[in-house]
Order: sequence, then C-alpha cells, then structure tokens
Amino acid sequence: MTHVPVPKVIAFDDSRDNEIGFEWILMELMPGISAYKRWRKLSMAEKTWVVEQIAEFQSQLFRHSLENAKFQSIGTLCSRGEATEPDLEDPEPSRIVSRIFFWGDHYRYDIPRGPFRSSHDWLSAYLSIIRQEQLEVLENDEDEETQEEAQECLQVANKLTKLLPKIFPQLQTPAERTVLWHDDLSLQNVLIDVDDAKVTAVIDWECVSCQPLWVATEMPKFLLGPTREEEPVRSEYEDESDEGRGDAELDNEGKTGLYWIHMMEYDQTQLRKVYTTKMKELWPQWETEAMYGSLKVDFMGAVARCASGWYLKRTEQWIDAVEGGEYPRLMDILNPHRNK
Repeated sequence: MTHVPVPKVIAFDDSRDNEIGFEWILMELMPGISAYKRWRKLSMAEKTWVVEQIAEFQSQLFRHSLENAKFQSIGTLCSRGEATEPDLEDPEPSRIVSRIFFWGDHYRYDIPRGPFRSSHDWLSAYLSIIRQEQLEVLENDEDEETQEEAQECLQVANKLTKLLPKIFPQLQTPAERTVLWHDDLSLQNVLIDVDDAKVTAVIDWECVSCQPLWVATEMPKFLLGPTREEEPVRSEYEDESDEGRGDAELDNEGKTGLYWIHMMEYDQTQLRKVYTTKMKELWPQWETEAMYGSLKVDFMGAVARCASGWYLKRTEQWIDAVEGGEYPRLMDILNPHRNK
C-alpha cells in the first residue's frame, strides 16, 4: 500500500477499435498546478519540501515493489486474465512499453520486447534497436553527412554491445527483482497546491514499468542537470528584451533565459543532496544500491545517448576508459568542466 497521489482511472480503451480511432484514457481531474509553472516563485524551503515528498513517494513504491513477489523481471505492468475480466489487483510485468521500443518504425523490428529476466536481456534488446535503425539508415539514406552520423552511432552501439556482458550477467535465475519506476518524473508531471508546496498529484504514468533496483537509484528527471554550486548573481545577467522572451507560461521577471537556466542548475545541485539525504533516511538500502549500481546507471546513460545520437565521441571515450580498467563517471566525461 502506498500513499502516492495519482488520478483514478474512470475508463479506458487500449486499442484503436473505437470511434476515436486511437487509444484513450479518462481520469479524474486532480487538484493543483504543475510544479513547473510555480517553480521560480517557490522558496528554497518549499522546493526542499517538494523533493522530500517525492522521495517519500519513491521509497513507498520501492518498498511495496520489493514486498510483492510478482515484481520479478523487467516490463510494463499488465493485468492478468481476459480483457473482459482482468485481474487489476494482481498485475505482473509483461511486454515493455517505452518510447525506444515503439518510436517510429521500431514497433516492426523483430526483437524481444519482454518481459525480460535480466538487465542484460533488456539492454541487449535496446541496443539491437539502435543497431538495426542505423543499419537501415546506411542502406537507404544516400546523404553523406547522415551516413557518417549513422556509422559513428553504429560504432558506439557495437562497442556498448561488447561491453554489456562485462557489466551485466548474461544468465539470471531467478528473474531479476524489480521495482516500479516513473521514467518521466518532470516538474510538469508533479502537481502542487496553489497556496503552498504540498504535492497534490503525480501524473503521466503511461510508461511506468518494473525496472531493476539500479535504475531506481537514479535521480528523478527534474533533478538531473549540470552541477552548479554557486548561486547565480541576478545583477550579473542581462535584462530580457521583447524579442528574447522565452516560455510564455513563465515569468522571466525581466531577466534573460540564461539566468533562469543557471538558477535551475543551482537548484538541482542543491536539491540532489536533499533527495539523497531523504532517501537514505527513508530507505537505507538505497545508498548501497546507488553505490554498486553507479556503473550500470552510467552504462544505461551511454545507451540512451547513443540512441539519441548525442555526445557520441565522448560516450565512446567513456567506453574505452571502462574497457581499459578505469571507471570515470559518465557525466564527468560528457561535461568535463561541470565542477569548475
């Protein structure tokens, strides 16, 4: 049992065989406003409270998952039984529903889709998607620049595939223990009260899946970012011009977007410490899992960057370092000046 505030599902159709012509879901309207819209107006004390509440919800999910014997293997939860009488009280991991597995033409690739018994099998399928996509580009796209980019991406994917069994065991029995993980915990998906920083809802659970414990040691998405220990000095940033206005939903208070980017980096740096402290308090196992899972988290980060085509040369540099017996953190390679 958890106390995570989530909207109640009123009705849904997970097929395209309906009057609308695509999948739909009807949920209750939850109170509050997205934390994204209020973030700049919140004090650091209020931001700290938001992070501590999220840590509490995360620890509840992890404890509940580990107590549930059905949460073995990696995949998206699926109700058992026939569609007419599904067992909604006893779901199990099934085929994984995530963007990488179904984006674009990926849905037609002949690859395993879960449930996966191990991290090795899951990431092997992920890398298979990347390799197949790049091979199709090399075969069908005649643009020279695109071909070079595909070849570079394929080279990194092949190196990651070679490194995979050195970090993750190929055989896993019994199946790997997993926990529920919200993979898009952004400020847009956290609702807070309009008068204070009380979290009123966590939304957008469409791709939530059972993930390995090492995945669950990652920071929530809204806390990820470059390190910035010193608070930006407002007066040192230029004023915003009429032409340079950013997000219409946010008040830039007359300063350029760069000021707010740096402020967010500062907030994230301080609040990662808050999240770590709270998680160690609520779920002591988290610290040990984070320590032993750091290389695995970095490997997953390298796979994600390979899939996106970002930082390929630096990702390859990280792979070569690990293969050579060194174990730098991936972010230190991707952003070598982040602590300076």
